[in-house]
Amino acid sequence: MHYLITGGAGFIGSHLAEKLLSAGHRVTAMDDLCTGAIHNIEHLKHKQGFEYIVDTIFNRPLLAELIDNCDAVFHLAASVGVRLIVESPVRTIETNVKGTEVVLELANKKKKTVLIASTSEVYGKSTKIPFCEDDDLVMGGTQKGRWSYACSKAIDEFLALAYWKEKKLPVVIVRLFNTVGPRQTGRYGMVLPSFVRAALAGQPLTVFGDGKQSRCFCHVNDTVGALAKLIEHPQAVGEIFNVGSEEEISIGKLARLVKLMTRSASPIQYIPYDQAYEAGFEDMQRRVPDTSKVKNLVGFRTTHDTRQVVQSVIDYFSAPVKSRRSNKASATQEARI
Repeated sequence: MHYLITGGAGFIGSHLAEKLLSAGHRVTAMDDLCTGAIHNIEHLKHKQGFEYIVDTIFNRPLLAELIDNCDAVFHLAASVGVRLIVESPVRTIETNVKGTEVVLELANKKKKTVLIASTSEVYGKSTKIPFCEDDDLVMGGTQKGRWSYACSKAIDEFLALAYWKEKKLPVVIVRLFNTVGPRQTGRYGMVLPSFVRAALAGQPLTVFGDGKQSRCFCHVNDTVGALAKLIEHPQAVGEIFNVGSEEEISIGKLARLVKLMTRSASPIQYIPYDQAYEAGFEDMQRRVPDTSKVKNLVGFRTTHDTRQVVQSVIDYFSAPVKSRRSNKASATQEARI
């Protein structure tokens, strides 16, 4: 198979490319590098069957050619991260909604299968735990910019399913729950890499709110394994799947675990949401998936528990940190992180 990955130089996209190449597929990665990075795919450049394009999905002629030349599309390109969402809401909405619209429109011309990467954020403020794919979505008010990302991804889902129902474009929707692992940065508010980098540097670990909010962290290798199986399964077409870990941990406990595993003396500091983001910021108290649907269809299982996930992130960041300490760091080494 020849797969196109939009957002292919991103954290998840680069791991997905690795997975597909190892299975003998061809991969074209397209990324405008807004949140992705060339160093994520540096090690793939010389692999047989891999090519990358640095351009935006809004370059319609180019995207149309790339879709025509592939067998299926993983659409991962999106604005992600709470900080980016709060600080750049226009960019978030336009990238997510318009970008998905373009991909679906062009894929429909040749009926190429499209897997849409959605998010657990679409469940909003629902208190029904665990989240099931057919649950109601409970969004906050439109004056709360924090919910613009969730709504934009929900629109992506509506649009994808509309293309399937009306035009018979084969689509698969995957709601990702806190995917983490090597090569993820904390640049846009991702909590685990932020904690690990702070702990290794001896800086305070910043917890927003009271730290009682909980999440489930899934290793990226488990996530991309599910994506690779779902896009090939005929019964996945027209369906929505939760993909993530079901092992829940509070953010406060996660901070303490990172301190323990890094043997760091860093303090843990708590900052109110209003101070960290914006006045009236709202968060999801718990985010736990029911993954029985993806388990039953493709045999999805997580292979990393929370401690193993944390260790993989520590291993990734600790090597560059040790190198910088011994060699007094260079701008090039910093860019690698």
